Amino acid sequence: MFVDRVEVEFQAGKGGDGCVAFLREKYVPQGGPCGGDGGNGGSIILRAREGVNSLVSFAHSKFWRGEKGENGQGSGCHGKGGKDVVLEVPPGTVLIDKETGMVLKDLVQAGDEVVVARGGKGGKGNTHFKTSTNRAPREAQPGGEGEQRRVILELKVIADVGLIGKPNAGKSTMLSRLSRARPEIADYPFTTKYPNLGMVRLDMDRSFVLADIPGLIEGAHRGVGLGHDFLRHIMRAGILVHLVEPFPADETNPIENYRTIRAELEQYSQELGQRPEVLVMTKAELPGAEEIREELQRETGRDVILVSAVTGQGLNVLINRVADLLSQRNQDKTVRSR
Repeated sequence: MFVDRVEVEFQAGKGGDGCVAFLREKYVPQGGPCGGDGGNGGSIILRAREGVNSLVSFAHSKFWRGEKGENGQGSGCHGKGGKDVVLEVPPGTVLIDKETGMVLKDLVQAGDEVVVARGGKGGKGNTHFKTSTNRAPREAQPGGEGEQRRVILELKVIADVGLIGKPNAGKSTMLSRLSRARPEIADYPFTTKYPNLGMVRLDMDRSFVLADIPGLIEGAHRGVGLGHDFLRHIMRAGILVHLVEPFPADETNPIENYRTIRAELEQYSQELGQRPEVLVMTKAELPGAEEIREELQRETGRDVILVSAVTGQGLNVLINRVADLLSQRNQDKTVRSR
């Protein structure tokens, strides 16, 4: 089960109460206050970990509570602090405050973490309230309440390259051909209900992560179909590979299909519309695919790579084009960081 968006409530642990106690020992004639402090409540921490690829654990458990701190005791003994609750999420998880809509943290890389709800502080025992005029204080602090927060966890798949296009454009087949990923493949629309990831290895030292983004339809930027769910994952991909089917099963025009997807990207995010894109005509093994490719090339004024996941035609050209763009992108990042 793949879950990429869920609403969860977190309640950090309450701090333990301070203690009111007095020392009465045989060989300590003056005695005095000796109440210990309460322990701090346990916090709730979210940590990104490689290998976790879904938010499914939060779909089954919508409320998480931190451990309470123990109360202070006599003889100056402090209460034990509550254990922190560490919850693992996939890299690429965005933490959004439910009330304000603000992004609290973007856990991009494995190891990134955030304290989503901080435990309450332990109360002070009566030892802290002793003064020269009040030598036997009978007051102590109660433990502080832990933070309570309702948040939205949203997963944006992290990939170097995203495969986009209309349903049944051949994205899942392309992913399975270029990597070891084995997504579900069938001849009906929306076979892919969630992103699939695969590692494409160029040589011993170079590789990139390729994501099969589920098919987009007209109106996706307004949430039509599963538009927002699909588009959200594209935002992480640095390069887009746009697959166009020459002869769609619904008999739509392939060039209009390309323009429709481009319009959806631009209306969802201006930055996404400017993302580097490789234009690909799939199913080269079909008669007439070359003519459609030439027409698309004329209409867009861009180079169109003709490929076939069945015969392997054009796949090396596609991989090399993507590798060049990734190399250029990394060089640009290096220059900007100087």
